[in-house]
Amino acid sequence: MKNTKTFLITGVSSGFGRAIANAALQAGHRVVGTVRTGHAAAEFERQLVGKAHAKLLDVTQFDAAVPLAAAVEAEVGPVDVLINNAGYGHEGILEESPLDAMRRQFDVNVFGPVALIKAFLPFMRERRRGHIINITSMGGYITMPGIAYYCGSKFALEGISETLAKEVKGFGIAVTAVAPGSFRTDWAGRSMVRSARSIGDYDGLFDPIRQARVDKSGQQLGDPDKAAAAILTLVDMPQPPAHLLIGSDALGLVRAKLDAMQASLTGNEGLTRSTDIA
Repeated sequence: MKNTKTFLITGVSSGFGRAIANAALQAGHRVVGTVRTGHAAAEFERQLVGKAHAKLLDVTQFDAAVPLAAAVEAEVGPVDVLINNAGYGHEGILEESPLDAMRRQFDVNVFGPVALIKAFLPFMRERRRGHIINITSMGGYITMPGIAYYCGSKFALEGISETLAKEVKGFGIAVTAVAPGSFRTDWAGRSMVRSARSIGDYDGLFDPIRQARVDKSGQQLGDPDKAAAAILTLVDMPQPPAHLLIGSDALGLVRAKLDAMQASLTGNEGLTRSTDIA
């Protein structure tokens, strides 16, 4: 096929990572997928011998990123597309959730992707081409009670992605933060880490939210295979955007957030401007 690319995708054992890897392989691309167990590695490589390559990686082992990048570039070839997909959700009222849970959330969702970017970026910069895609979330735009650590990590990755895009644009490297809405993955099921409840004052606010999320798991609007197809379309765009929402629920909720922000900016404009030196 024309314009065959090499993808490095983290977290290809399930969910978005598996869907994107499958779509890329079916389109004739080469895919290096990271997994955390030998069994998962063997299962992934059986998909398409010669095209699917598995690498063992825990994204929180930050020192492993540079050796991984060197090995992939030497053994498989130049990586054209880096997709930081590996991540998980932490659910819990902030007051009830330990700081260690926040550290773990940021290690996986923020520091891990940044470590891989820093490992692959020198190769892309030298070649003056490449595309870095960070899978964020509509939770990087909107918030709701009970996912403060998760939203904080995704807000951070959105900001890092946007800044990086400006830094590397002159080298022919694109950076896109892809923010999914609700999709039928395991995010709200077995992949979610939940802090125990302990403070009754939050029961009325949070218990219905937690139960609704459990009930909705597996019934979400979004199709991971269609998300994967959208990401392949994104990769083929001559000028990919810095931000891309996927899912109509994400579009509606983020538009409502932006409308509310605009109204707040206008309503408080006088107070905002009052701080300038006259």
